[in-house]
Amino acid sequence: MPAEFNTFIFVPAYNVEKTLAGVLDKIPQSVLRKSKILVIDDGSQDGTRKQFDKYVEGFREGPAEKSQEGTVEKSRNGSAPRLEYFRFEKNSGYGAVVKKGLSEGLSSGAKFIVCLHGDGQYPADLLDQFLDHLENFRTVDGHGNESALALLQGSRHAVTGGAKAGNMPLHKRIGGAFLTALENLVFRQKLTDRHSGFILYSADFLRTVELSRLSPSFDIDLELISIADARGFAIGELPIPTVYAEEKSNLNVVTYGLRCLRQIARRFCFMLKVK
Repeated sequence: MPAEFNTFIFVPAYNVEKTLAGVLDKIPQSVLRKSKILVIDDGSQDGTRKQFDKYVEGFREGPAEKSQEGTVEKSRNGSAPRLEYFRFEKNSGYGAVVKKGLSEGLSSGAKFIVCLHGDGQYPADLLDQFLDHLENFRTVDGHGNESALALLQGSRHAVTGGAKAGNMPLHKRIGGAFLTALENLVFRQKLTDRHSGFILYSADFLRTVELSRLSPSFDIDLELISIADARGFAIGELPIPTVYAEEKSNLNVVTYGLRCLRQIARRFCFMLKVK
């Protein structure tokens, strides 16, 4: 990957024909110029692929689009951005999609790897701010040693009342708060939200992880955060808006919760052994 393309964005996409184009369109131009994007279709049964092809074709034929204020948001004259598509013919699960995205990101030579969901729940328009923070923020430990962030997560709970205002279901707000409270007891670094899928990774950190051994399910995000924390890598979070509309969630909250509790138990047992 040329030096000017230092960011790899992978987009988990499962039955997102209604939202995919909107998500891609919200990625800031400043980010597009330095990024490669891979849409990973996890065996969608709708028109996700058709919408992707239509979106790419729009860059070749369509006019520049304008916002309500009249400013050009994204030019569709000329070639499309570095945008590719991969499809699992059978639904393989969220964990498989993330592992594919992280692996492709590392192979690309990018410095940063971003997970941006295709269902529109996470703010693609904030990617420039998140990437700037990830690239420039440094932490200093008690010994004066400086280190960069291993990962940066978007938090829906950093602003009090934000999740409720964004129509997050009550059972998810309660469950998430309960799990995060437990996790903050056993993990070194405290966060307000460990269950957001909007995560930006440093490739330097990911190279230390054996991706093939990661969870095949939705708790893979928490697993990566847990690994970074356990190994002493610095992690961070920035607030993001909560967006819940009428989309159908593919996450089983019961099995997800149990998987998270298993990770908490493993971390707790590790702490006892260390002591």
